[in-house]
Amino acid sequence: MLSNYGKKNFRYFYWLVQEFIKKNARLIIISFLATIVLLISFLSLAPYIKNFFLINRQIIGSIGSYNEENLPEDIMRKISNGFLYINEKGEYRPAIASSWEIKENSSRFKVIAKNGLFWNDGRPFTVKNINFIFKDVDMLVLDDHIIEFKLKKPLPIFLNYLSKPIFRSGTLVGVSGLYKVDKIKKKSDYISEIYLSPNKKNLPIIVYKFFQNEKDLINAYKLGEINQMTLYKKNLADIFLSWKNTAVEKTIDYSRLLTLFINNNSPLLKEKEVRQAIALAFDRSKFKQLGQEANSPVPPISWAYNANLKKNTYDEELAKEIIKKYKNASDSPKLNLNTFYDYMDNLDLISEPLQRIDLSISTNIVSDNRSFDFLLAYWNVSIDPDQYFFWHSTQKEGNITNYKNLKVDKLLEDGRSTSSLEERKRIYNDFQKVIVDDNPAIFLYYPYIYTIKRK
Repeated sequence: MLSNYGKKNFRYFYWLVQEFIKKNARLIIISFLATIVLLISFLSLAPYIKNFFLINRQIIGSIGSYNEENLPEDIMRKISNGFLYINEKGEYRPAIASSWEIKENSSRFKVIAKNGLFWNDGRPFTVKNINFIFKDVDMLVLDDHIIEFKLKKPLPIFLNYLSKPIFRSGTLVGVSGLYKVDKIKKKSDYISEIYLSPNKKNLPIIVYKFFQNEKDLINAYKLGEINQMTLYKKNLADIFLSWKNTAVEKTIDYSRLLTLFINNNSPLLKEKEVRQAIALAFDRSKFKQLGQEANSPVPPISWAYNANLKKNTYDEELAKEIIKKYKNASDSPKLNLNTFYDYMDNLDLISEPLQRIDLSISTNIVSDNRSFDFLLAYWNVSIDPDQYFFWHSTQKEGNITNYKNLKVDKLLEDGRSTSSLEERKRIYNDFQKVIVDDNPAIFLYYPYIYTIKRK
């Protein structure tokens, strides 16, 4: 119960409020309606206000140790263009170059750069201090916009090399790129963070942060230090499927091919029929969760891919019979199956089929590829089918399998000796048929990759 004093106070304030409302009713109604309108307007314009006041920034995590000379290609291509680019049909199209001329039976290439170009730091672009260095190629600068490349031997596909991004010598300053480098942070001699700012409106700022291993990368995402990362292991990507603020996208990485390289000088493995038996030992359905099956060293997105190659077959019993025949003739010692630490999760999938066809296998984690019977590793493949470096018998550094086949040598030589796309396609179709039949290596799969991104 209120006291008499309390009742008087209450009535006083009640009458005071009532009189205030009477005198200011119009103002109160207008203020209320204005508040509603402003609230609705704010909610409608919120996305635009956010874009105006907040910086659009992508912070992408990646694994690897990089310096200015070996940054991933997708980063390099954001910063700069090449003289030309190659479209999905394998055709050359101008980028920085306005035109080019091929002289002296494809041993001289004259390139004319477009006028009015600028380096990303605002300086006028010239060809005088570009960072191109090619073995057995002399570069002659004719003026600020014309450069000539003189080769010791004719090479019609030299234009392929002119598609790589151009930088001012000794820098990461590119030309005509969508982005420019704003800042680089380093730990020891390696880049830990690189900041890219856009050269065009409506593009986000991109920050790349590099980590030593998957554990550090994933922890950085969980802690909010990055908002995007790429993982190659499904079990790690699956962790984030239940995260409401995270999207997981699965794609195929056609630039990496998991390959079982075979030492063609090994007493047992030098036999073509033995290598064919090894190919029969693998049930490719076991790899379905890991990637897309491969049956060629040329990726299926390449204009030169041969879609008519024979399908991979699985026949463990036939493989055993072949191995038994050759093991009787040559009592083979234990064969070394080597791989690198990053790929050790795949070892059992590879070693067990080999053991089931009665090959004696010793598995090893190594740091280089110098000595092996089998080497399990990812191989960086190009959309262009020129694989001279990897399979030609003269290439001691790239041909790690010691593969020798005169027909393959001739096809690889012919493939880089013509600029005709139709002729190159025919040549590399034949190359794929021979090498898949010969099995100097077993081409397993192109891995799935999982992009983890905050919504």
